[in-house]
Amino acid sequence: MKEEVMLMKGNEAVAHAAIRYGCDGYFGYPITPQSEVLETLESLMPWETTGMVVLQAESEVAAINMVYGGASTGKAVMTSSSSPGISLKQEGISYMAGAMLPALILNVMRGGPGLGTIQPSQADYFQATKGGGHGDYHLIVLAPASVQEMVDFVALGFDLSFKYRTPAMILADGIVGQMMEKVVLPPFRPRRTAEEIRKQCPWATTGRFGHRKRNVITSLELEPSKMEEVNHRLQECYREIEKSEPRWEEINTADAEYLLIAFGSIARICAKAMEIAREKGIKVGLLRPITLWPFPKEGVRKGAEGKKGILCVELNAGQMIEDIRLAIHDSIPVEHYGRLGGIIPSPTEVVEALEKKIIEK
Repeated sequence: MKEEVMLMKGNEAVAHAAIRYGCDGYFGYPITPQSEVLETLESLMPWETTGMVVLQAESEVAAINMVYGGASTGKAVMTSSSSPGISLKQEGISYMAGAMLPALILNVMRGGPGLGTIQPSQADYFQATKGGGHGDYHLIVLAPASVQEMVDFVALGFDLSFKYRTPAMILADGIVGQMMEKVVLPPFRPRRTAEEIRKQCPWATTGRFGHRKRNVITSLELEPSKMEEVNHRLQECYREIEKSEPRWEEINTADAEYLLIAFGSIARICAKAMEIAREKGIKVGLLRPITLWPFPKEGVRKGAEGKKGILCVELNAGQMIEDIRLAIHDSIPVEHYGRLGGIIPSPTEVVEALEKKIIEK
């Protein structure tokens, strides 16, 4: 079968990938820099071809609760937003985590705090990886560094979400959401039949009475001992995810004396910085976390072995650096370099930061 190659934005790519995955429903609300997801879905009109529901809700809160309802029936449903919009969705996301419901959430990050700026940022790392809502829960968090990964992570996010019955998030910065690249689109998957959903999701509610048991989906437990059981079940699931699902990429780490660690689009900038540094005779490697949760602790620990220092580069004031330091237990120096307000560092700036913060110390 001939590959379908197209030139499109990251946001547009997510919309195409969702339709091709067999997504049953998208519920969203416009916000820059991710509005093209909803716009593309509306222009493609998948309700006429695949039966996918596409709805612009009246607010972010309404959108996430529509996702909650769709997920409770075992349907593959999703939403997308950008940083302040994701903040509004946090209550619903926490409810879904407590109810053990699969769903896919796209966050195309912009600068904050508050309304901030519409320019790119990576400052939602804590919000995504530490559980931005209330309670002890985690989301599976995937960090794409290309438009192709925006496509690929739709299927991966949905598959992992259904495997572990927990919401998954694609955490993309505004650069990846807005930039255009060639992508290879996946083939269409058929949407699941009602019988297939019943077999895959026996926990899902059917809303039926009579001889068929009616499942009740809720995150509410008034009895403390039962709520503790729910939490223990969630923690057991998270331990299995941490064991089985960490993902990362390494480039030129075997002979490196210094290590750059970055995610998303900033990892691409660091890849160029690595080339510049090596041209100057500085042996630098790059490690890119692909899953931000579960964080690839073992990969970072092994990648750090024998290195003289690590520079964590992020489009924020310093968030992932905390997980890096926990992973390596302060065995070598770890410093941070980041830009704020939507200003994107150049590869040369990254090299200069490496020299000043790590090499010259």
